[in-house]
Amino acid sequence: MLQYVTILGAAIATAGSFSYLRDTFKGRTKPNRVTYAIWAATALTSTAAGLMEGVRWAVLPVFLAGLLPALIFVVSFHNKNAYWRTRGFDYVCGFLSAMALVLWRITHDANIAIGFSIVSNLLAAVPTMLKAWTHPESESAATYATGAVSAVTAFVAAPAPSFAAYAFPACILLDCLIILFALWHRKIARLIGLR
Repeated sequence: MLQYVTILGAAIATAGSFSYLRDTFKGRTKPNRVTYAIWAATALTSTAAGLMEGVRWAVLPVFLAGLLPALIFVVSFHNKNAYWRTRGFDYVCGFLSAMALVLWRITHDANIAIGFSIVSNLLAAVPTMLKAWTHPESESAATYATGAVSAVTAFVAAPAPSFAAYAFPACILLDCLIILFALWHRKIARLIGLR
């Protein structure tokens, strides 16, 4: 029964990502390619590791957290205005992120794979977090809000608490919440009277 909650969360995340895809295709949203390429790789790695550890329905949000960024990465090449110009810092984060995946490959342990994927994912998110803070108009909040909802459904669908079932969805949730805060920090500051 709980798998239906995960399917609903996956549908919500997919809808949010398709709006991001549409906006990327039209050049309104500008994804950081380094972030999206690494997000795709880390989430798909964690999907495989979770399946190896016996996680079933709870891995669906993680799989979508890999598939949908991969689609966004590909679509960003369609429109020359549909990507954020990368800087040296972005490549450093991407390199460190890729190294985390290489270290996992050397260890061949599913939980270590998930741990390295989390480190890699968070490092890859930093350029997008900074971009969301300084240029919120270049991002789409709906994608991160729906991604957060989808991540929460993984906790509901997990048959038992485990690192393999909970760790990467917690990472996705953290990414989404930080990016949403970065996008909305000016509105939040005005709302509580700081500006």
